[in-house]
Amino acid sequence: MRVLVTGAAGYVGSVLVRALLREGYSVVGIDCLMFGGESLVGVCTDPDFDFFKGDIRERGLVESMVEKVDAVCHLAAIVGDPACAKQPDIARQTNWEASKMLFDICKEKRNIKRFVFASTCSNYGKMDDGKHVSEDSPLHPLSLYAELKVGFEKYLLESITREDFIPTALRFGTVHGLSPRMRFDLTVNEFVRELTLGKTLQVYGPQFWRPYIHIEDAARAYVCILKSEASKVDHNVFNVGDTSENYQKKMLVDELMKVIPGCCVEFLPKDNDPRDFKVDFSKIKRELDWTITKTVPRGMEEMHLALKSGLISDPYSPKYREI
Repeated sequence: MRVLVTGAAGYVGSVLVRALLREGYSVVGIDCLMFGGESLVGVCTDPDFDFFKGDIRERGLVESMVEKVDAVCHLAAIVGDPACAKQPDIARQTNWEASKMLFDICKEKRNIKRFVFASTCSNYGKMDDGKHVSEDSPLHPLSLYAELKVGFEKYLLESITREDFIPTALRFGTVHGLSPRMRFDLTVNEFVRELTLGKTLQVYGPQFWRPYIHIEDAARAYVCILKSEASKVDHNVFNVGDTSENYQKKMLVDELMKVIPGCCVEFLPKDNDPRDFKVDFSKIKRELDWTITKTVPRGMEEMHLALKSGLISDPYSPKYREI
């Protein structure tokens, strides 16, 4: 199978490209390289990898790309609440209009058999009465980022397609871990950076819940979907993670203190947070026999080692942020 990865040079995309190559797939990557392309230098000479610099908003480019592949893993997006709020027009063009165009082109091309979309657990917004939310729970998007993800998810899941075109949506928890295109504007990654470098970590709203997933497991989930029986993933949606990996911010700090004893943390009150939820991840385990391989503490240990050893020389560089 030949797989197109949109957003191939991104935080998750660059890890996914490597995971697909290890699994024996032939990979075509596309990325506008907003944050540079160094993340793909290590695979650019792989005979099973072809890269094209470009923007998925360009219809001609998209049409030429999908002619070359059998499946699409769609990650390209303006990612996160702050980035979408800062660039709302580009976010709508990319996360909705271009995604819809890509999907419509793919469903008409008989060579495309699978379409896997990167969505987010932020779609849930806020849980009711402290109960875990599941794929059947109401969606309450509380930001432009989540609104656009929910809108495209709905478009994908309700689409009428030919029988051999299988679209799937994956709702990921907040991703953490090391990547060739590193980010330190994600909760776990930021916490590890601050405490490893001896800073005082300020934590707002330590009581609020979020789910987390290691970046390597996020990549593994795409491979699982591509390999799964069509009837199990066709027009289906899965939360991707593990129910045990829901953490309050205070719990993240407690785990990190086991890795970095004696660090300095300041908890600051925050009475309300629009995103406060625990997620039930039992469906993907039950229906696809998929489970995580790395926990939040493992990801913390890996990042702490990379930072402590000096492998990342300037972790406060703007290149490690989404905006």
